[in-house]
Amino acid sequence: MSPDFSSGLVPAVVQNAETGKVLMLAYMDEESWTKTLESGRAWFHSRERGLWEKGATSGNTMEVVEVRLDCDLDAVLLRVRPAGPACHTGAESCFFNETG
Repeated sequence: MSPDFSSGLVPAVVQNAETGKVLMLAYMDEESWTKTLESGRAWFHSRERGLWEKGATSGNTMEVVEVRLDCDLDAVLLRVRPAGPACHTGAESCFFNETG
């Protein structure tokens, strides 16, 4: 089973498999989906960068331990073991901005 890529990109929520903490949100296309499943590492698609492997330049890679799809097959959940911070700012998670 794979996501429905008929609309192009699908959102991919990335979660730490050990702690349950949400680390980041990225987008996947068919190519990044296939690379993720084949390599066991997180790959994504960016409109600016195209295909990219998380951590390829920083060393903060993500080992994928489980992949789930939502009920409509239009979103992905990657449960990972991160090798460092998920955020480009150096934070563990990209979700550190509080709104109130």
